[in-house]
Amino acid sequence: MATVSRPCRDAAVGGGAVSAAGLPDAGALAARVAALDWPALQAALDADGHALTPPLLDAGERAALAALYDEPAHFRSRIVMARYRFGRGEYQYFGYPLPPPVQALRAAFYAGLQPLAETWAQRLGVADRYPPRHEDFIAACHAAGQRRPTPLLLRYGAGDYNCLHQDLYGARWFPLQVVIQLSDPERDFAGGELLLVEQRPRQQSLGHVLRVPAGAAAILAVHERPLAGSRGWYRARLRHGVSRVHAGQRHTLGIVLHDAA
Repeated sequence: MATVSRPCRDAAVGGGAVSAAGLPDAGALAARVAALDWPALQAALDADGHALTPPLLDAGERAALAALYDEPAHFRSRIVMARYRFGRGEYQYFGYPLPPPVQALRAAFYAGLQPLAETWAQRLGVADRYPPRHEDFIAACHAAGQRRPTPLLLRYGAGDYNCLHQDLYGARWFPLQVVIQLSDPERDFAGGELLLVEQRPRQQSLGHVLRVPAGAAAILAVHERPLAGSRGWYRARLRHGVSRVHAGQRHTLGIVLHDAA
């Protein structure tokens, strides 16, 4: 498991600054993400297809974001996974405008990941490119007919799980996404590990199990990533899911960086 715990500046959880609405302060969150050790994170992602950040949210900030789940006005749709045989549990997609802390995290993670996305696209010969500003990338998604926001809150209880999948919602997609742990795996739930499976050509699949600390972010490849071979770069395909939760309740914030058709 690739874990990057060394920030280039002080990216530790701050003093729990909140907005007038009681949510985490958007500017503070963006600053914490910008202060991460991005060269080290990019190196870990390049090597393994996933990486963990240090904790970015304190307990109060995590609770405030998780509490949004019970406020329907923030969301455009709710998915009960058993209904579609996706697993068990449920999640809700935010609607536009996104809550300010979610919007800030989305833009800040995009800025940190955009250089690596460009590198991967060049290695794989992908025609699409990723502009430096997230708003310009979203504009390209909208021009392609992908206008629905994709950040989501997920809720799992005892017995719930998420089958292996990819978060692809149209022709335009960003190759990396973020999962932020809002519940504390040491206190709030048991089980519920993040599962990653990488399929390499002419090899058996490689699996990873990530136990994401409270407030930390797991960054992972959405669909495919380049691997160096004897004849150049080739594609490794990736899927992710969540193992069964044995007890308690697990909330996560998913930040997908492209919009949906």
